[in-house]
Amino acid sequence: MGLLKRTKERLVANSVIADPEQHTTMSREGAVRSIQAADVTMPADELVEMWTPRHLERLARTYWKYLSRVTLGLIRVEYTDTGRDVVFLRRPFVLLRFAAPEYEMTPGRGVVRWTIKDGILVARPGRSSDGYLEIDVQRCDSDRPDQARVHVEVEIANFYPSLATWVARWFYSITQSRIHVLVTHGFLRSLARLELEESAVGRFADDGDGVGGDPYPHAGEPPVNVGDTPWLAWAGIAAGVAAACSLLYLQFGGSRR
Repeated sequence: MGLLKRTKERLVANSVIADPEQHTTMSREGAVRSIQAADVTMPADELVEMWTPRHLERLARTYWKYLSRVTLGLIRVEYTDTGRDVVFLRRPFVLLRFAAPEYEMTPGRGVVRWTIKDGILVARPGRSSDGYLEIDVQRCDSDRPDQARVHVEVEIANFYPSLATWVARWFYSITQSRIHVLVTHGFLRSLARLELEESAVGRFADDGDGVGGDPYPHAGEPPVNVGDTPWLAWAGIAAGVAAACSLLYLQFGGSRR
């Protein structure tokens, strides 16, 4: 969360992971519920300035941007006039498709929720359920008057993973589930920098009283892309892997001759 420039990488706040004991569960029918949480402590005046619908929208954008950044651009998020599509590199590889976000803002709580529609990672039962991804921010009491504390939860609920259907539940739990937890923990820890991405849609761009402008893209317009693939970085990774494989071959394969 925040307004600070990226040139300053100092931590302005403190973000402490505070997951519930059973943060990931799966029902007998195969529905997953996973909650990752953190308590973020920051200067009180910072929270007052940021407690607006506009900053809640920016927090949502920050989540999608972090997801793309941590995967080195392999995963991108496309904003359409009807929802949000999590894409592997490019269409038609839509991993998850969400409806447009729903926002709720009160003096003590801010919520942004995306309803799950379908996608490669969603099993058939999940395409007609009420599954969702949600970021929930709640203001909490603080021991110091100059400090404010918020409890941030990222929850995915009633999600039916296709991986658990295709392979096995245990395989989902040690792969996709763990990756989701690691990525979400990284996002929550990053909030200590108090940096938010600018909104790609501008739904609350003119807020102040909670009323924004006309969000885009409009119907018929191309999607707004969140995330870029750093091909030079991937080329360096590929070159490093190729060099390592060559050294292993020369050391072990060549010695057998």
